[in-house]
Formats: sequence, C-alpha cells, structure tokens
Amino acid sequence: MNSAGPENHKIVINDQVAEQITRVEELSYELKIEEVMSRELKLVSTEMRMSDALELLRQERISGAPVVYDNQLVGVLSMEDLIHCLCNSDLDASVKTYMTPNPITVQANAPVVEALKTFVSSRVGRLPVLDKSGTLIGMITKGDITRGVLRALKRDYASEELKRYRASHLFEDIESDKSSLVLRYTIKQNDFTHGGSASSNIKRALLRLGASPQLARQCGIAAYEAEMNLIIHTNNGGILRVEIQPHLISMDASDDGPGIEDVELAMKPGFSTATDETRELGFGAGMGLPNIARCVDSVVLESSKEKGTRLKMKIFLDKDEGFGERHSS
Repeated sequence: MNSAGPENHKIVINDQVAEQITRVEELSYELKIEEVMSRELKLVSTEMRMSDALELLRQERISGAPVVYDNQLVGVLSMEDLIHCLCNSDLDASVKTYMTPNPITVQANAPVVEALKTFVSSRVGRLPVLDKSGTLIGMITKGDITRGVLRALKRDYASEELKRYRASHLFEDIESDKSSLVLRYTIKQNDFTHGGSASSNIKRALLRLGASPQLARQCGIAAYEAEMNLIIHTNNGGILRVEIQPHLISMDASDDGPGIEDVELAMKPGFSTATDETRELGFGAGMGLPNIARCVDSVVLESSKEKGTRLKMKIFLDKDEGFGERHSS
C-alpha cells in the first residue's frame, strides 16, 4: 500500500508569504493527524456482500469504509465503488470485487498538512491512518480536518483571551520610578527559515498587553524589517530588543558588523546591499528602513565598520494608547 509521510524540505518564508499565513494554516502544521482523525472505525471484509456493505454505510451514515482481510488493511470501499456496483446491478457480489485496493495511507504522527497534500494530489475522499507499526487505527476525511481545526481555534480563543486579560493588567498597581517589560531575541545570520518569528512574537505580546491592532501592526512591521536586516546584512546576526513602558515602546536592533558606509543613502527607498542569492529568495528590496521610518515616531541609525550597526526605534503612546493606566480609570 502507498504511504504519504512528512517531507523534509526546508521551507523559506519571505516577506509576502509571511504576511499571508493565517492561524488555520499554522494549525495544519501544528496538529497531528491522530488528533483530528476518526477512531471509531466501521470495517467491511473482503467477503462481505455489497448489499450488506451498502446497508452498513446507510445505517452508520458514512460514505466509505476500510476493507480488511485477516485483520490487515487491503482496500477502501467508497461511494463511487458502490455506485459502480449499483450501475451493474451486482449487489450480490463480494466487496473485494468493487473495492479500491492498495489504498493510499497516512501516518498518525504526521502533521495534518500532509493529509491535505495527499487529498489534493490523490483526489480521494478519505485516507486510512496507520500507526508506526503499520496497524490501521483510524480514518481521516476533509470533514475531520475541518472539525479538528475548529476545535483547536476554539481552544486558541479561550486560551488567548485569558492570556490577554492577564497581560493587559501587567503594569497595574506596580509602583516604581520606571516600569517596563523587556523582550530580547537573538537573530542568526541567513536564518531565513525563522525570519519573522521574533516580530510575530513581539506583535502577539503587544496584543496581549492590550495594544490596539494598529499599534501592534506598526511595531510588528518595524520589528520584522529590523529582524530581516540582521538576517540579511550582518556577519554574525545580532540582537533585537524591545522595551515596553506604559507610554513608550523602544526597539533596538544591534550587530557587530560589517557596518554601513553611507547611513543617509541606506535610508533611501530601493537602496540595498543584498546579494543576488538573497534577492532570489524574495528579500533585500531596499524598502526595510523606509518601511520602519513610516511605522515609528523616531528612528536613529548608527553604524561604523569598527562597532557594527545599531538601529534605535521609538513609538510614543498617548494617554488612550498607554498600557496599564487606562484600566485604572
């Protein structure tokens, strides 16, 4: 039988792809097939009459079932197979006559996205699910995936609401001369696979703290561009640091080289020192720093060949946008 397993291809996420990824798509990579599959199997045997199989499917209100012989999976009986049988007026025939043999299968511990890929490539309606030993333990349909994703989204929503409530009260009742939350991320050179991870975490943190979607998006875009600059233009990567205060968000991206020869030129739209290889991946269009400047209130770029580069960004918050105080009115 055919088996569709996880692929080990390296996924590169560029600017355009990162903006379009939804939570549903993320869940298709996070959820395992065994988390969404149907475990209550209705089996038919190879020697069962097609009339009996038809009655079983009718009673159980299902459109297909795995076929077993000597407790081993040998085929799948689908609605299409039943229609073929009915067209031939052959309900007394055995299931093995009309079943689809050598079914395509998927592994229980594979991510849901692998089942989705298989559905697209094979155009079948259901897939038997096997465990590591090759034993049939479930069936998965597109409907199972939809229901599983909806359950996960519901759990996400409840969990996120609780986290957001707790985080949004972080600065309340704290008495100090200066209260702040510092987030720090180590960014590796040429790590395009994880490009955008830090900025996504920063955006999520701000939303949990009670930031407006617009403010979180501004910070997310600025952080993303700074993060990608560290990935693309540095010798050894760098550090992305965010400090969140009740009325100020400060972001700082720093590295130890190679420095920028002309800081003023680097701020102009379209200027880039990215390699051709980087451009082929969809990065390095020269709009990073201009995009940052549009999203923050203050941007300062300091650079030298000896000390490297430091990009300092600030967003000032008014009373209505500030964290903590607005909850105490």
